[in-house]
Amino acid sequence: MPITTSAKKALRNSAKKRVFNVRRKDAVTKAVKQVRKLIAAKDSKGAAAALASAQQALAKAAKTNLIKKNTSARKVSRLAQAIKKISA
Repeated sequence: MPITTSAKKALRNSAKKRVFNVRRKDAVTKAVKQVRKLIAAKDSKGAAAALASAQQALAKAAKTNLIKKNTSARKVSRLAQAIKKISA
C-alpha cells in the first residue's frame, strides 16, 4: 500500500484510468470479433459496415496509447483485406 500522499494520489488516478482503459480495450475486442464473425459468415456488406466501427475503436485506442499506432493500422488493414477477399 502507498504511504506518501503523492503515491496515494497516483494509486487513485491509476484506478480511474484502469476502468477507462479496460472499457476501451473491451470495445476494441468486441468490434474486431464482430467483424471476424461476419467475415466467417461471408457477409461482406455487414462486415464492411462493422469495419467502420472497429476502425473507430482501434483509432481511439491508438490515440490514447492503449495500443500502438502500427498495431491499430495492422489490424484494420488485415480486416479490410479479409473483407475484400470474401467480396471478390
